[in-house]
Amino acid sequence: MVIWHAFNSLSFWHRRWVLIFSIMVMMLAAWPSQHQQPRTLTPSEIATAAQPALSGDEPSSAPPRYTTKRVTVRRGDNMGAIFQRMGIASTDLHQIDQLDGSDPLRMLQPGQELTFKFNQQGELHSLYYPHSVEQALKIRRQADAFVARSITLALDTREQVTEGEIRSSFWGAAVAAGMTEDQIMDLAAIFGWDIDFAQDLQPGDRFRVVYQNKFRDDERVASGDILAAEFVNQGVTYRAILHEDDNYYTPEGKAMRKSFLRAPVNFKYISSNFNPRRLHPVTGKIRPHNGIDYVAPVGTPIMAAGSGSVVAAGYNQFNGNYVFIKHAGNYVTKYLHLTKRTVNKGQRVKQGQTIGTLGGTGRVTGAHLHYEFVVGGIHKNPRTLTLPQADTLTGRELANFKRLAAPQLAKLNQPDLQLAQRQESDRRG
Repeated sequence: MVIWHAFNSLSFWHRRWVLIFSIMVMMLAAWPSQHQQPRTLTPSEIATAAQPALSGDEPSSAPPRYTTKRVTVRRGDNMGAIFQRMGIASTDLHQIDQLDGSDPLRMLQPGQELTFKFNQQGELHSLYYPHSVEQALKIRRQADAFVARSITLALDTREQVTEGEIRSSFWGAAVAAGMTEDQIMDLAAIFGWDIDFAQDLQPGDRFRVVYQNKFRDDERVASGDILAAEFVNQGVTYRAILHEDDNYYTPEGKAMRKSFLRAPVNFKYISSNFNPRRLHPVTGKIRPHNGIDYVAPVGTPIMAAGSGSVVAAGYNQFNGNYVFIKHAGNYVTKYLHLTKRTVNKGQRVKQGQTIGTLGGTGRVTGAHLHYEFVVGGIHKNPRTLTLPQADTLTGRELANFKRLAAPQLAKLNQPDLQLAQRQESDRRG
């Protein structure tokens, strides 16, 4: 009781501090009773604690496992048939078919190979399709969708030089020189404005070509561009060099490309030449043959000889399917007896564009293209007419071209190539 009166006689702040101090003393007194005393481990517990954790208890770091399957495209195959054969869900096929960039899968060719990867649940994980020599398509699952990516395949481009002399045929000489089919056709196209490869070639004509081939692992897989070429036809030398604009020019910078193709079709032979007094094979009457008849297989593409506008396209009993094209400079070209037309009246066309296919419609004795060349309303012989020149390089562009052309011309001037190139061709074969 005395303690209580003494406590009450204190001031307010003193009583408060006494209370706080008393509570802290009580808490300190009770603190040891709140801790558990340390327990000594048994030997078995110590042994168990010393053992490493089992690998199954740790997060797995092993990469996922996939099954790879390769499929060779069969004749008549499409993606639907292949996916069904592989047991892949139709929903996956639908998703892939809708992807941007999946178009190559719609153009499968027999002999091509597709590589599929499946996860452990048997679901499609990825698809790899090398659809050309330099391009491949990779499709990969991401979450619940697929993504497509185009891949450029690394190739080794090598420059080579070859030459040949025509003995029996240009084609045979070019093959013997180690050139591919595409390169032979390209060489003919380069000089096709100046040389008629069906009529003008003679034994003893010769050529020299600087060209590229593309290799993968030392195996030639594709032909590249012709960089420079020389063709000697009946003693006249023609030279062409590829420029940065992808066109060919003479060493002086004049365009090899003329305003018109010498022939608008890849033909086998000429069945009837330009002849103002020809005896008509059907009527038996003398009538002018104001064009040239080119014979080739039915369905062979017919090209526009020059750029211009289609002024007529239709059908009649004499011309069959026909197309007339008006060009700049008062020129008109006419194409008769087509199997079908692929252009319409009023349409603009470019030189080399397909305007139809060769056939035998109208009054004819056999399938061919009848081709006419009209200048100012007068029919001309397209085989002998001097064709208008295309643009010529000038100024700074001409100087740049000559600088780039110099090393290629030096290769055309190298002597004694034939033996070395034949040995190289034999080695590649």
